Amino acid sequence: MDFELTDEQLMLKEATRGILARLAPMERVREVAASEERYDPQLWRAAAENGWLAILLPHSRGGLGLDFVDLAVVAESVGRFVAPSPILSTALAVGVLAESGSSAAERWVEGMVEGRIRGCVGVVGDLVVDAPSADVALLAGAGSVTLSELGQARPSAEPVMDITRSVCWLSRADGEAVLGGEELQSLVLDQGAVAYAAEMLGASERVLELSTEYAKAREQFGRPIGSFQAVKHRLADMLVDVEAMRSAAYYAAWAIATGAPDRSLAASSAKAWCSDASRHVMDSALQIHGGIGFTWEHDLHIYLKRAHLDQILFGDAAFHRARVAEILRQRLTTGSSLW
Repeated sequence: MDFELTDEQLMLKEATRGILARLAPMERVREVAASEERYDPQLWRAAAENGWLAILLPHSRGGLGLDFVDLAVVAESVGRFVAPSPILSTALAVGVLAESGSSAAERWVEGMVEGRIRGCVGVVGDLVVDAPSADVALLAGAGSVTLSELGQARPSAEPVMDITRSVCWLSRADGEAVLGGEELQSLVLDQGAVAYAAEMLGASERVLELSTEYAKAREQFGRPIGSFQAVKHRLADMLVDVEAMRSAAYYAAWAIATGAPDRSLAASSAKAWCSDASRHVMDSALQIHGGIGFTWEHDLHIYLKRAHLDQILFGDAAFHRARVAEILRQRLTTGSSLW
C-alpha cells in the first residue's frame, strides 16, 4: 500500500504554500489580526481563483473534482501559515452542500466557489469559526444538518484567544432548510474534525521548525542550547508527535475520501490525537524558547492560540475519545470486528 501523497497532491501542496508564503507572511497576518473583521480580502480572492474553495465540488458542477485528502493538503498549509481567511470554513461548506444534493443548496454553491459568498460549518451549540463574517451557516446537530442564511443578521464575534479568526455561538433557528439527516450529520462531524486536525498538523510542524532553528542559534554557557540533552529530548518528542499527527490526519482524510467503513473511527481518533499532540508541541516550544516565547513580538503565541481553538472545534479530545469508545461498544454489541 502506498502511504505517500501523489505527485498531483505534492504539486498542490507546493503551490498552496507558495501562494500563502507570498500573501500571508507573518507581518500580513498580524495586520489582519489587528483589524475588526480579521479577514484578508486579497487572500480570499486568491483562494477562490486557485480553486481551493471548490476542491470537493465535482467537475460537472464547476469544481476541481478532487477528494478529501486534497483538502487536507490545503488545510495543513493553511495551518502552517495561520492564514487569516475563511478558506477551510467555506471549502467544507461547499463539500457539505454538494454531498446533500438538496435543491435549497444549489444557489449557494456557485457563489461560494466564486468567492462572492462566505460560508461556515459547525455544530449546534458550539463555537463556530468564521461565522461573524459568513453569509450562510451549516449546522449539524439533533440528527440533522440545517442551512441558515445569516445576511445582515450576522452574530457578533465573541472574545477569543485566536487573533487570526472570528468566532461566535450559533444555535438552530426556525425556518431553516434541512439538508440531511443523521448520515449527513455524521459526515459533517467527520470532515470538520479531520480538516482541523490537518490544520493543527501544519501549525505544529512549523512550530517544530521554529523551535529547532532557535535551539541551533540560542547559546548558553558557550554552546547552542540544542546540544543539551534535555532540549534534544523535547525536540525529538515534538517530531514524534508531529509525524504521528500526520499519519492519523491523512489516514482519516483517506477514509473520508474513500468512504471506508471505519471513517468515523478514524476521524475521531485523528482529532483526539492531534488535539493532544498539538498541545504537547506548543508547550514544548514555549519551554525551548524560554522568555522570548511568551512575548507579543514573537510569532509563537499566534500558533499556540490558533491550535487552542482548533483543539475544540468539532469536538475536543475528550469528546472524540468518548465517540471512539461508543463506536467500538456498538461493534462489540453487534459482534462486528473492532478494527
